[in-house]
Amino acid sequence: MRNVRRVPYGEEAQGGWAFGDDACELTDVALAASNLFLRHICDKKPPNERYGCGVWRCHLARSRVVISSAIILAVLMALFAAFLFSKSRTTQMFGDIFARVETERPVIALTFDDGPSVRFTPEVLALLKERDVTATFFLIGREIEENPAGIRAIIEAGHQVGNHTYSHPDMTLAGPQTVASEIERTDAAIRAAGYQGEIYFRPPYGKKLVTLPWYLSRNDRKTIMWDVEPESFPEAAANADLIAEHVIENARNGSIVLMHVMYGSRRLSREALPKIIDGLRARGFEFVTVSQLIEGQ
Repeated sequence: MRNVRRVPYGEEAQGGWAFGDDACELTDVALAASNLFLRHICDKKPPNERYGCGVWRCHLARSRVVISSAIILAVLMALFAAFLFSKSRTTQMFGDIFARVETERPVIALTFDDGPSVRFTPEVLALLKERDVTATFFLIGREIEENPAGIRAIIEAGHQVGNHTYSHPDMTLAGPQTVASEIERTDAAIRAAGYQGEIYFRPPYGKKLVTLPWYLSRNDRKTIMWDVEPESFPEAAANADLIAEHVIENARNGSIVLMHVMYGSRRLSREALPKIIDGLRARGFEFVTVSQLIEGQ
């Protein structure tokens, strides 16, 4: 060691055992907070041992800085892990979750989020009817109430209807009352439109953490995610041909495809839809609803 000196009792420990570096300078604030405690301890020590208290102050402050930093890092890592877990397509804390179904059959489920919209629901339904495709629509409760004719048309066409919450909030940290309200109000709107089948649930943005899966599990509800989503990839969402190409190339037996076609901003997805249907059919896929996919696994 170089430039070593003892710190006499009563001095502020600015460096402790001085090594000619700045290691202890960052501890000044922590030292001030702990000084009274340390003096109380040192006052009880024999005079010939009190010189070590300055060193003790520096080491204790260093330890506090290290421990505090470790705690902050651990908290940040835990928050980041929770964020990633909340977006998992294949895992949740409670209940059943499906992003794809393992099957040897060449079957696939087309699913559409949001709506029903007055302007675009008829257009999408006409295309599906023209190509003899059955799909699954995860609808928003508020938009069902605003456009009851839209959901009735979906039901009458033989498509499956799912729950996509009432107002499409981020449900990651939603409390029990919010979760129950968002789901139950939408269920009520779906039933009021005459739908009789099992109502599956898809979380907005695909996010869920504790309360939402717990509620779904307690009520024996299935969470439906997806394994193919072309709109999440900027390089694939640039035009209709690339959207279709992404879906056709990435689809597998039992895939659940997510698309958004209900709003004006989704023009490219609507344009890609017939290309997707034709391309998947050319690969030998049969289109089924999500319930048919799960029940047939």
